[in-house]
Amino acid sequence: MSYRSSRWGTVAAAAVAAALVLTGCAGSSDAEPSSSSDAASGAFPATFTHLYGETTLEKAPERVATWGWGATDAVLALGVMPVAIPSDEYGGGDDRITPWVQDAIDKLGGEAPVILDNSSYSLNVEELLATDPDVLVAPYSGLTQEEYDAVTGAGIPVIAPEEALWATPWRDVITETGKALGLEDKATAVLDDLDSQVADAAAAHPEFAGTTIAFASDDVDTFYLYLPSDSRVEILEDLGFVSDPSTTALDAGESTFYTTVSAENLDKIAAQVIFSYGFVDDAALDTFLNSERTNLIPAVAKGAVATISGVVDSDAVSPTALTLPYILPTMVDQLAKATAVAKG
Repeated sequence: MSYRSSRWGTVAAAAVAAALVLTGCAGSSDAEPSSSSDAASGAFPATFTHLYGETTLEKAPERVATWGWGATDAVLALGVMPVAIPSDEYGGGDDRITPWVQDAIDKLGGEAPVILDNSSYSLNVEELLATDPDVLVAPYSGLTQEEYDAVTGAGIPVIAPEEALWATPWRDVITETGKALGLEDKATAVLDDLDSQVADAAAAHPEFAGTTIAFASDDVDTFYLYLPSDSRVEILEDLGFVSDPSTTALDAGESTFYTTVSAENLDKIAAQVIFSYGFVDDAALDTFLNSERTNLIPAVAKGAVATISGVVDSDAVSPTALTLPYILPTMVDQLAKATAVAKG
């Protein structure tokens, strides 16, 4: 299973570990560099209820550190340069930073953030504290109770996951971050822009409406089918697709966002279109499209498959404030081709 896949389920986009972002996002590419306090519009003190209790911020923080998936993107999209961000071990390349994040950092200017080592997917508290943060924003992360206690014990407030690790909805990551920075109005504007981009894409492709779809991935000896609760499936539905009933019918209850499907049940995946991702090269894609096993799925056998290849684009399939504009055009193009085959 890929990093993004394991992240989305383990503990929840590579999140899942493949993800949805940078060029068209409000508050990212054109934002002026600022600290969060420069333009704070939210109400303080601000209280956050989460997995480990409550956190209250008395004022807008000036030195913001992030952890997990999506928080870095949200902070940058709101025009704030974080002091510390986690490395991306899946799609970040040699620098361990994704192109949409690097682009946003370059456009904001100023001192670049410290890259916190995320290779073991655990927070090095000493490394974090060395950056002297005012807050740790980690609403969608695998932050443990021990890590939370260590950071808060050092006097740093933490915005932790809402109800479970790796489970906070992607839109909530943006709104919670906006609230933490005192930039709630700007967070609303960022979300409105993202929703408009998806709505415009759906309007441009009326053929998507009502077409059944399944989001699947194949990893060596395990076939994964992602459930409607997965945020990446949510984007597909926002574009007009309908999750095929066979997806939930095959759900064995092993996770909140995916189920595994045995080879003898692959022919029961009845979606008109299959969406898949995580192919590191043409050989991996060719194996998926042409293997005897995956061709048990009727849509694959027909060629009605939309795919996202390469670790960078696959990383972007999990939606954030920056990944969605980055990957949406590629997704829509692939989905349009697959839908044409499905209905041809």
